[in-house]
Amino acid sequence: MSGEGLIEKVKKEKWGIAHIYASFNNTIIIITDLTGAETIARASGGMVARADRDKPSPWAAMQAAMRAAQEALAKGIVGVHVKVRAPGGYSSKTPGPGAGPAIRALVRAGLLVDRIEDVTPTPTDTIRKPGGRRGRRV
Repeated sequence: MSGEGLIEKVKKEKWGIAHIYASFNNTIIIITDLTGAETIARASGGMVARADRDKPSPWAAMQAAMRAAQEALAKGIVGVHVKVRAPGGYSSKTPGPGAGPAIRALVRAGLLVDRIEDVTPTPTDTIRKPGGRRGRRV
């Protein structure tokens, strides 16, 4: 009898994916369902910070993550799988300053974090930077 109740509890728990895009200009947090097709909550550093210089800051990332987590919890999401992404390509392959604080804020808000994965696109060979042979002339 008690085993059936446990199975019902597990079925009711809804999980999602937290996509965190952390560049050196902004931090964007999008929480989707497990397929990634339906967006449940989204927030960014620009939605929280007033000044442009504060958008990539750890504080703005924490506030944005808290806002997205509260919205997701209200819609019934219990836990998330975290996918962290940096700009990648010819840009920086390391996440910006808001990635770590954003994950910490998701945990503090009450979401369970199952796994943290880096999904930064890295070219196997390389791609050319824009600007041509002699660079961008200002």
